[in-house]
Amino acid sequence: MKFTKMHGLGNDFILVDERTQTINANFVSLAKKLCDRHEGIGADGLIRVLPSAKGDFKMEIINSDGSIPEMCGNGIRCFAKFVFDNEVNPKSEYKIETGAGVLTPSLEIENGKVVGVTVDMGEPILTAAKIPMVGYDSHLNQKITAGGVAYTFTAVSMGNPHIVIFDADLPRVELATVGPLLENHAAFPARTNVHFVNVASSTEIRVRHWERGAGETRACGTGACACVVAGSLTGRTARNVLVHVPGGTLKIHWDENTNHVFMQGAAESVYQGELF
Repeated sequence: MKFTKMHGLGNDFILVDERTQTINANFVSLAKKLCDRHEGIGADGLIRVLPSAKGDFKMEIINSDGSIPEMCGNGIRCFAKFVFDNEVNPKSEYKIETGAGVLTPSLEIENGKVVGVTVDMGEPILTAAKIPMVGYDSHLNQKITAGGVAYTFTAVSMGNPHIVIFDADLPRVELATVGPLLENHAAFPARTNVHFVNVASSTEIRVRHWERGAGETRACGTGACACVVAGSLTGRTARNVLVHVPGGTLKIHWDENTNHVFMQGAAESVYQGELF
């Protein structure tokens, strides 16, 4: 099996192109094995590159714990760079089928190389039942308790569920403890991604991410989008925001006219390999 290791701001993935090779494997088990950082390749998730009847390609991602999320923002940027680098006639824009619908990454090209990717992430879902949440009528400024601590959160779905907790003292957040408690809270029947946010200004925030199925990651693209939507809705941020995460910076824009969220950031290839 040939593969490519890639990352978007340190959120790393193993990409497997199934258009050019047939792999007879249980991909849930394979993802768990290959993503292990001690006995495998090591990654936050495994991404399958597949043919699509709805777009140019289909992306399926499997988290390091074997769960299958609807979408991954950093993953789709890596996916777009991968297909550009491996196409005979590459394009600057692709339609990619995902579990959250067909999304359109636009690639910034310099001297034949991808130097950045902007993705139209579509419209945020802001209805509690559709995020999904249970026991809540609203997604804004809601209360929840985990580990004996009360938190105020705003929930947003970017095709996958997120909760955003503002005014956090990021270095002191015990993410490895509170992250799993909130991710698996009964209020979120599909589990949830968890984000703690410090607002530096209306156009700049800092975030730590706990990703559903992957744990703490250095970046989360859909999570950065959710944080800006939540920040704008609660009056903390503008609609154009620099989101600083441990792996780098994403530019997020929530367009007032289309209601679509646009994410701009880097995607990097690390190495190619082959498993026998």
